[in-house]
Amino acid sequence: MRKLSLSLAAVAIASFVSVANAALADGGAKFVGNITTGGQIRSDFAQYWNQITPENGCKWGSIHSLSNGNSGTSKFAWDNFDKCESAYKWAKEKPGERHFKFHALVWGSQYPNFLCKKKNPGITVELTKQYITEWFDAVAAKFPDLEYIDVVNEAIWAGNNYHSGYGKPAAGAEGHSTDDTECGGSYIIEALGGDRVVNGKHQYDFITTAFKMARERWPKAVLIYNDYNTLSWQINEGIELIQTIVKNGAPVDAYGQQAHDCKGMSKSDFESKMTRIHNETGLPLLVSEYDIGEADDTKQKNDYANQIPFMWETPWVAGITIWGYINGSTWVANTGLIEKDGRKRASMNWLEEYFANNLSKGKNDVTFTPIEPEPQVPFKGKPLDIPGKIEVEDFDVPGKGVNDDGTSNASYGDDSENHGDSDYRKDDAPAVDLYKKATGVVSGYNAEGDWLEWTVNVKKAGDYTVFASVATENSTSSFSLSVDGKTVVEKVELSGTSFDDFTKVKANVTLPEGKHILRMDVTGAWFDIDFFNFAEGKDAKDPDDIDKPGPNDAIHSNVRMATPELADYDVFDMNGVRLGRMSAYSMSEAVSMLKSTKAIKIQGIYMLRGVKNGAVKTVRVTR
Repeated sequence: MRKLSLSLAAVAIASFVSVANAALADGGAKFVGNITTGGQIRSDFAQYWNQITPENGCKWGSIHSLSNGNSGTSKFAWDNFDKCESAYKWAKEKPGERHFKFHALVWGSQYPNFLCKKKNPGITVELTKQYITEWFDAVAAKFPDLEYIDVVNEAIWAGNNYHSGYGKPAAGAEGHSTDDTECGGSYIIEALGGDRVVNGKHQYDFITTAFKMARERWPKAVLIYNDYNTLSWQINEGIELIQTIVKNGAPVDAYGQQAHDCKGMSKSDFESKMTRIHNETGLPLLVSEYDIGEADDTKQKNDYANQIPFMWETPWVAGITIWGYINGSTWVANTGLIEKDGRKRASMNWLEEYFANNLSKGKNDVTFTPIEPEPQVPFKGKPLDIPGKIEVEDFDVPGKGVNDDGTSNASYGDDSENHGDSDYRKDDAPAVDLYKKATGVVSGYNAEGDWLEWTVNVKKAGDYTVFASVATENSTSSFSLSVDGKTVVEKVELSGTSFDDFTKVKANVTLPEGKHILRMDVTGAWFDIDFFNFAEGKDAKDPDDIDKPGPNDAIHSNVRMATPELADYDVFDMNGVRLGRMSAYSMSEAVSMLKSTKAIKIQGIYMLRGVKNGAVKTVRVTR
């Protein structure tokens, strides 16, 4: 009897080991994952979970620092105190069976302290943009094949705050926040394109920009917007955010429901809210941070039993991540599933039983199809000839996706709002600001960081003189030119007094023969540009000035004398809120009026925008 008993025990142990080494959802339709515990991947992790999200290890503030305090060279610590790279490698041990989610690229509650306005008084919008780009590029270099990415985290506007402190320490939708009040907020929103308010509705431009940046670097990844309170207090605001960024062109693939707000939620309430969110956004949902903070084992188990089956068996729910499983080592008290002494709580026992008996019920009709690259093509069907005139508005038709070498198939870079008054190219390039002027259609509202590309055919290699027809009211406007990514003109400086008076600037360039991509990058805002004209030879004569006797004559300013006209200018604060409208005979006069008006009570930075021509000027008002 003793021998038989031992044999049976051995069989039982062998059976237990076999089951224990298989995660709950192994072989199922979707993943059921969890997070690191105190920065570590526990030895029992793979016994339960087949997807991993580092709780803090991949957040921007955990990884990115500078070599010399708040100045110096960027450096990145991928396994600093939590296991970002280790978690990635854990998933890569069994590709296709295990999954890794990067959490998160942009979050207003945890970013490097050198972005903090109080901690680093020298931080600017321009520097913030530089650091954001370095951060995205560093992640892409380290993890080029990410499967799931929380691109932006907690940016819903509610209660006069974003859910996390992008611009200032957030009070939070529930009246509290763990954001660092000593940080004082950041310029992340401004650096990513701002957040316009149109008819009282936030446009979340900065989110759209972040998603576009992510798609350029990870064309095959599932890009996720992630937020909390989306099943309770801010369900409407969350739906509206997703609808807005999708309308504005954000390549968002899934909506992450943190689901920290499901304690005590009934089965019917949970299912109806999830269904409404899916139906109104049109996106698959990921349950990204699920937990139930309940000390009573039975009550916690009942919530799991009411909610997990719907997540597992609903085809448009793409995956489930539980936010911690060791009690006492989770973000919120009493959300764990296993006690520190190894005893399983009722919810854990229920999970094991449910998946053992219902694994086959899992449904997943979500297919995330990566964008197949499509190259940009010449707008007029064939490359534009050099020497010859290139009308700026005839930039290439944009392609799709990113090539294997990392190059983008976009043909322009601009924000999502069109400030122009021309319908030219409204179908294939609706974001580019094209204006109707006396000379034809021009590109205007050129902000720093904007760019355009043309496919050109250089008939003969050698030296050329390029003439550009431009108009500006600034002395700091400029652009650069490159061919196939190689700079041929580092900076063409512009100056002027009116957006209606076009003058010529010129530069010498050396071009290779054949088909190439010509690119203009805006290095100093704001100016309008009509065309480029390439003439063969160094310091060649402007082809439009045929009466000039020699190639070395100066370009004359094509100034049109006109009677000054009264124009309207809108006044905005730095949050994009329109404060009013004023009339002046020029931008310079409008600047003087704004600085002296008694209507502005608070000193700070304001923005003037010409209603007719879209010209923009930032103005510092002191009181």
